[in-house]
Amino acid sequence: MNLPLGYAYSSTYAGIRQVEKDDLALIVSGLPANAAAVFTQNRVQAAPVKLSRRHLRLSKGLAGAVLVNAGNANCATRTGDAVARATCKAAARLLKLPVPQVLPASTGVIGVELDPGKIVDALPRLIGGLSSHRFGDAARAIMTTDLVPKTAFAEVKLRRGAARIAGMTKGSGMIHPQMATTLGFVMTDADIPGARLRAMLQRTAERSYNRLSVDGDTSTNDMLLLLANGASGVRPDPKEFRKVEEAIARVLETLAQAIARDGEGARKLITIVIAGAPTNEGAARMARSIANSPLVKTAVAGSDPNWGRILSAAGNAGVAFDPLKIDIHMQSVAVCRGGLAAPFSEAELKQKLDAPECEIRVTVRGKGKGSARFWTCDLTEGYIHINASYRT
Repeated sequence: MNLPLGYAYSSTYAGIRQVEKDDLALIVSGLPANAAAVFTQNRVQAAPVKLSRRHLRLSKGLAGAVLVNAGNANCATRTGDAVARATCKAAARLLKLPVPQVLPASTGVIGVELDPGKIVDALPRLIGGLSSHRFGDAARAIMTTDLVPKTAFAEVKLRRGAARIAGMTKGSGMIHPQMATTLGFVMTDADIPGARLRAMLQRTAERSYNRLSVDGDTSTNDMLLLLANGASGVRPDPKEFRKVEEAIARVLETLAQAIARDGEGARKLITIVIAGAPTNEGAARMARSIANSPLVKTAVAGSDPNWGRILSAAGNAGVAFDPLKIDIHMQSVAVCRGGLAAPFSEAELKQKLDAPECEIRVTVRGKGKGSARFWTCDLTEGYIHINASYRT
């Protein structure tokens, strides 16, 4: 694991969580980094989302630090905006940064007032603990109901040298593909101009975080941030930017899969593959409809090869296709051909479906070229247990 040059990380317990576990994380770039971000499309947006948008405009796309708290969403409260401003201002003063170069992010319970003093008082020890070796600590501090930290790494060999990429993310529930359905922070030491960085993020988020769902609920706090500080001194040649973008995409896809694998109460990662749809957008809509179907997700949980639920969910996507031209495979076993049952051994397929990963492949026969890959998880009683007592 070769971390990107020029970044430092820290975490500490500020008393926001009810249990004594680090709940405040900090990412700092030694050089102001070009920054690109995508945010939730929920009409209800947390104060940190709104302030991060504003700061990126004011700083003209530069970021020096990311301040993240877990345990409280700082959303739908009377003081949310003031809390976000006060904590950013305090961090900027201690880090000697312009205030707009500090980007806030929060995750946790919605509708509970957040005491800014807890964060402000913790900042000196948080900043004092900054180290290039504490990437893992920061990744753990942003977790909520996650069972494991989620990280991914890549290194790209370019003509002028190597560029490194590292990403951390969190999320197990309230996950739905409407941009960035979680908090995610990806850093690279490549020298990438801001406009190109923003285009890269839009494209790579579309094929990763926008192809992800756990429960169909889009959070109020979603934020995916990509930083490029140029600390490696390596600017890709014009023809090499695609190579860097592919590496960023692999990191984001790995993070998205990790979220689906760790979905609340989940026991199985489900990969949905659509081929032959009229368009790529249509394929994504079909995949999303299947991924968000409780009937499909519970069938997979029970290792039940109930392909009729898959066909029905695809038909609910609003995409035009002939049901008699649909083939469906589960775990590479044909269960439906031409919209009708295919012969298969139910006992053997049920055994294959007991595996921790399940692939559902839907093919539309014909001339369509649209395709999509999507990730979700099964739906078990564990999801209910977690969310029935989330606040308590």
